[in-house]
This record gives sequence, C-alpha cells and structure tokens, in this order.
Amino acid sequence: MTYAEPPCSHLDTLREVTPSGDGCEECLKTGGSWVHLRLCRACGHVGCCDQSPNRHASAHFHATEHPIVQSFEKGEDWIWCYVDEVYLEPA
Repeated sequence: MTYAEPPCSHLDTLREVTPSGDGCEECLKTGGSWVHLRLCRACGHVGCCDQSPNRHASAHFHATEHPIVQSFEKGEDWIWCYVDEVYLEPA
C-alpha cells in the first residue's frame, strides 16, 4: 500500500474516538446491509463503505465535512482522506 508523502493537511482532525456502534449506524436503524465498515476519525461515526448499497460513510463525510476515515474491519488499519484522496499512515 502506498501512503501519501507528504501527508494530507487534515491530520489535525484525527481524534481518538469511540465507535458509534458495532455496525453501520444508519443501516442498523433501517435494516440495511453493508459490505465493509469505516470509522470517522473526527467523531466516531461508523458507516458502510462505498461498495455497500447505501454508502453511509461517504454520506457522513458530505454531511459533516469530517475528512478522514479508518477501516473498521478486523485486521485492517488503513486510513483514508476523502478530501485529498490519499491513504495515510495509521495513527
């Protein structure tokens, strides 16, 4: 995996967060399904990825402008900045 050099300018938004749940917050409320989960590193929102039918992680980014998500899948620790479209070193 290639990481951005230099990293994006949104690193100041990274926070230690508590996940909002064990699954996609919106899908759990509506009975939807997901493929993979993403954790917002600004607020802890857990949303489904862009391969999922409802793309709640991206929707959360567009609604809140929280730019950085981390994979919320076991064994994965990559981080993505929506604004700069780059992978970042795990924090």
